[in-house]
Amino acid sequence: MFLTQEIIRKKRDKGVLSAEEIEFFVRGITDGSVSEGQVAALGMAVFFNDMNMDERVAFTLAMRDSGQVLDWRSLNLPGPVVDKHSTGGVGDVVSLLLGPMIAACGGFVPMISGRGLGHTGGTLDKFDAIPGYCTVPDNELFRKVVQEVGVAIIGQTAQLAPADKRFYSIRDVTATVESVAMITGSILSKKLSAGLDALVMDVKVGTGAFMPTYDKSVELAESIVAVGNGAGMQTSAILTDMNESLAPYAGNALEVRGAMDYLTGRSRPARLHEVTLALCAEMLVLGGLAATDEEARARLEAVLASGAAAERFARMVSALGGPADLLENPDLHLERAPFVVPAPALSAGFAHVRDCRSIGLAVVSLGGGRRRPTDAIDFAVGLSELVGLGEQVAAGQPLAMVHARTEAAARQAVKEIQAAYEISALALTPKPVIYRTIRP
Repeated sequence: MFLTQEIIRKKRDKGVLSAEEIEFFVRGITDGSVSEGQVAALGMAVFFNDMNMDERVAFTLAMRDSGQVLDWRSLNLPGPVVDKHSTGGVGDVVSLLLGPMIAACGGFVPMISGRGLGHTGGTLDKFDAIPGYCTVPDNELFRKVVQEVGVAIIGQTAQLAPADKRFYSIRDVTATVESVAMITGSILSKKLSAGLDALVMDVKVGTGAFMPTYDKSVELAESIVAVGNGAGMQTSAILTDMNESLAPYAGNALEVRGAMDYLTGRSRPARLHEVTLALCAEMLVLGGLAATDEEARARLEAVLASGAAAERFARMVSALGGPADLLENPDLHLERAPFVVPAPALSAGFAHVRDCRSIGLAVVSLGGGRRRPTDAIDFAVGLSELVGLGEQVAAGQPLAMVHARTEAAARQAVKEIQAAYEISALALTPKPVIYRTIRP
């Protein structure tokens, strides 16, 4: 039998916790026998004294086992169960493309996504922009859609990693979120509870990223790869750029439109395409669906060209209650903002995104994101036709189109976009889209 305060004391004094001590503590987080003050105290002790890799694996597995763990074996699926997770960014529609593309290549993607908070958009909010689409289906429907369509993108159920939910909300109000050890456990406990064979992590780098520096992003990626593999799931990570919006649009209904344009081939923005292909190819190789990166990319280009990936997207939307003709008739179903105005460049030169985070925050202030978890979202608002880093602009040329609910909100967003961009006399070299891949 363990004493909760002794576990806290041990970590406070820089000790190493055993798997049994960690399991005992996490059980207490779940059943409420460990008080909020004790959870906060352990969080702070870990924040300052860290956890080694064994502790991180034990912590992640204990959080996974605090609730239901999905098991896909009983369905005898003819392919691997794979997923990707992103640390969040601006204009990141990759999930909407990647799930259907992987499904069309023979993988099965039970993607359990989150909502947006702060300057980052959430995948779930994008699907909520589709009328009728159910982001919280019962387990039976979730399994059925994964089995029949190959992909289902839904929200986190209360049964999956409930310890993480309580622990995270306490960390959030006690200033201990930024611990790589605890972020690793939080992300991976949820992914492991989804019963995955393989996971590819998209860790963002830059001014719009969750981690403040390149080194911190690398540290998180390395931790996730080590702990994911240590917990028995094939895991690798790709560091991708978030110094500008990933797609030239941001905002929920606008991103759904953009995703459909990408899948149908109407428009495939280069940066978005590069990140999507890299993550998808890594998933196909990890899941054993392709022997090499080249083979994986060829298969992905083929399912895009044939329309097979777009067809999976359409099937998933209608299987989860959305309109059957969303791809053909987006205007019938997706809301449009009443005011669409340009944000003109104040001078001529080369566009440089001063701070990608502020582009995300412009979407939030339009009503397209949340400041608090309880905030309602306006799906129609956002930005489109964002000028890319290093592009030459004339004075008065739009840096972006602002989609707003009111004229006043549009005027405010125009100012925010003008402040987010710097127009310089010299063209800055654009950053690479993909920095590096970390494998076990």
